[in-house]
Amino acid sequence: MHSVEIFTGAGGLAIATHRAKFKHRLLAEWNHNACDTLRTNIQTPAIRGIKSWNVVEGDVREVDFSTVGETDLVAGGPPCQPFSIGGNHKGNGDDRDMIPQFIRAVRGLAPKAFIMENVRGLTRPSFEDYFNYCVLQMTYPTVTRKKDEPTEAHLARLEDIHAAGRHRKLKYNVVWRVLDAADYGVPQNRHRVFMVGVRSDLGREWHFPAATHDKDALLFDQWVTGDYWKRHGLKRPDEPPNRWVKRVEKLKQTSMLGLKPWRTIRDATSDLPAPFKDRASGKGVFDHRFQPGAKAYPGHTGSPIDWPSKALKAGDHGVPGGENTVLYPDGSLRYLSVREAARVQTFPDSWRFEGPWSEAMRQVGNAVPVELAQKVAQSVASIIAS
Repeated sequence: MHSVEIFTGAGGLAIATHRAKFKHRLLAEWNHNACDTLRTNIQTPAIRGIKSWNVVEGDVREVDFSTVGETDLVAGGPPCQPFSIGGNHKGNGDDRDMIPQFIRAVRGLAPKAFIMENVRGLTRPSFEDYFNYCVLQMTYPTVTRKKDEPTEAHLARLEDIHAAGRHRKLKYNVVWRVLDAADYGVPQNRHRVFMVGVRSDLGREWHFPAATHDKDALLFDQWVTGDYWKRHGLKRPDEPPNRWVKRVEKLKQTSMLGLKPWRTIRDATSDLPAPFKDRASGKGVFDHRFQPGAKAYPGHTGSPIDWPSKALKAGDHGVPGGENTVLYPDGSLRYLSVREAARVQTFPDSWRFEGPWSEAMRQVGNAVPVELAQKVAQSVASIIAS
């Protein structure tokens, strides 16, 4: 199966779809440092079977998809700043809104399926009309906006076609859901909206894969059995944090079976040495230098090491103050190293990030958690390959 990915960034989604047995015909990305990251890892190669990846650096609006060849999957995460809680909230009025380019790629390539991910802010009530408009455009990608046609008129036309149910041209069965990466084994509470479409002529149904991990299972592991602390060779604290006391008391009356515990920062990083304070101390661990200057701010108090990380942040001008830090039980905190942040995003340890610390952290913070995307991609692959 062949795929095309746009807005590739540092390669989180590309790794995931590669692991799902897709062969990338093209990876489009405009950021130079992110392209350097991709090229470095392709040349190494950081993971098996990626020597043939074709990185196209530049504006996706200039990519001619008609020259790409037969494609089974289009995947990508258009820039999220227009819809991010931390952004300026302009939505589709923002010049950085690249969702129309994702739709153009689907229209031009007519893949068997597509996977688009974005921030959950896209599903906020203030963007409801635009979100529904995007879903309908992805359902009927060849029903394009006419010259000088107002957005409202195009939306109404799409709604009429959808209501009639007689469209004979390119059509996708589209489903979407906001997923928490922690529910799929990622050591991070990161909520992302995934929109998946399967070409209707294939006659196949698809649904999101079931969650594999659970918050209550972690609380049970820590405060009922205490197995979490034993695994890490730590003395069990006397009491759970105040906000979990009542929940833990209820869990003591149950028998936790089934889902695995959420993974924590400690779970993801405990086998790493302390971050190195000079370049000469690498010891085979890439991107693991200490970054000074971490401070807590109101509302930005770090991620407790024995809990999944808060969503990593990228920032337009570097990592925002107080973000991407790990908080220890004694109240001290420090920045996650790039390698630790990459583990929080479930990148393989062999994956290197190019550029200075702030740029590398931006690439990591903008990425799709690999293991979350992999579970979605493998589920899609199983449907369209059958």
